[in-house]
Amino acid sequence: MLAQVIVSKFADHQPLHRQEKIFERHGVRISRKTMGGWLPSVAGLLDPLYQFSKQLLFQSKVIGTDDTGVKVLDRKLSFARTGRIWPYVGDAHHPVVVYDYTPTRGRDGPAKFLNGYKGYLQADAYCVYDAFFKPARGLTEVGCMMHTRRYFFKALDSDQERMGKAMHLIARLNSVEDRAKGLTGGQRLELRRRLSAPVAEKLHQYLLRIRDEVLPKSPAAKAIRYALNQWEALTRFLEDGDLEIDNGATERANRGIAIGRGNWTFFGSDHGGKTAAVLLSFIATCKRCRVEPFAWFRDVLSRIANHPVSRLAELLPHNWKPLDAAAAQV
Repeated sequence: MLAQVIVSKFADHQPLHRQEKIFERHGVRISRKTMGGWLPSVAGLLDPLYQFSKQLLFQSKVIGTDDTGVKVLDRKLSFARTGRIWPYVGDAHHPVVVYDYTPTRGRDGPAKFLNGYKGYLQADAYCVYDAFFKPARGLTEVGCMMHTRRYFFKALDSDQERMGKAMHLIARLNSVEDRAKGLTGGQRLELRRRLSAPVAEKLHQYLLRIRDEVLPKSPAAKAIRYALNQWEALTRFLEDGDLEIDNGATERANRGIAIGRGNWTFFGSDHGGKTAAVLLSFIATCKRCRVEPFAWFRDVLSRIANHPVSRLAELLPHNWKPLDAAAAQV
């Protein structure tokens, strides 16, 4: 029952009041208030596994992050304010997705979550990240060509000739990435140096040449400034074959939030946001690892109370085996 309610809300985007009516049609009366009380209890039970997922995440060579807004009810206010959900996506060797919730979009949220991590951080150009990329902090910025392309696409209507050429060059970079799928990091780096680096340099020189040709406040100027200001981070993928050209995996992790908030609309409180972050983490990780989330929750919730802390890794979706299968291997 717990697995059904969790997966229905956070994977199938069914709010609790809708689930209440579905259960009634089957002759079962479970109030939305009761189900709402179950969710934080389950999140608390799964918190050791959530914290272990974060430890595994921090072993990643590169972490991707983004954020999206969600309405949150606040008894002190007569309107719903906006909280933030932040997905943090591990690399291919550490396939976990860990969500964090913060009441605001301030720097303190990601700064606290990422405290202790050293490595590559792939994100958009949101200003709160700037302080993270000082040498003493130990984080290296990786840009997102997908974000950059959007600026050029928005400017396409007002300056098709100039913006069209920039988009064509970005498309050539993406076509190399399509060819690089399935290759090792070293093979991808060799391919990028041979095919992508000359195209990136051509795009860079082109943007430098046309930046004085466009109106300073035009969409085209905004697109050019964004790309040039981020150029070092945008071309970081040419230095290491394990890095991605864009932050698409993290944006896909936010897609479910966008669909969900159109159905369940808001979090009831900041505590509800933190509960959602824990449960969404496992939904997203199951999806990434191609594990059926209902089967995972049903099995793990029946085992975790008695499961040894020293063997938490066995319960993560990419390692998980149902109890019967796990017992057969012992």
